Amino acid sequence: MLHIDIHSFSYKKGGIPKDESGNGGGFTFDCRGILNPGRVEEYKIQTGKDIGVQEYLEAKTEMPKFLELVKSMVSISIDNYLGRGFENLQINFGCTGGQHRSVYSAIKIAHFIEEKYGDKVEISLHHDEQHQLNS
Repeated sequence: MLHIDIHSFSYKKGGIPKDESGNGGGFTFDCRGILNPGRVEEYKIQTGKDIGVQEYLEAKTEMPKFLELVKSMVSISIDNYLGRGFENLQINFGCTGGQHRSVYSAIKIAHFIEEKYGDKVEISLHHDEQHQLNS
């Protein structure tokens, strides 16, 4: 079984999450190139889990294109890792505060992987700066 750890994090606060599996990493995607909904007054206190933030990212930014590229990249590794019997992969998404873009990206990629790979993988989703969102 391939265990996939997915993190959203803040470049400003905690930095890139350490890979605890001992494999030395995986993917780290920088979401700071996407327009920040945190700069829009109505979204400042929300997170990437909130519908308003999601709609903003989907309609007013390059986020959909960004995530399509991420899906292609991670799928190559997941397919390879499953075929080779690897046990761990880490995927990190960072933005300035770890609140909007990275949270949204981590959630969307977790859903994509769940839908594509089902019970072939086990996913742990961590929002490093948004502890109340961790389930």
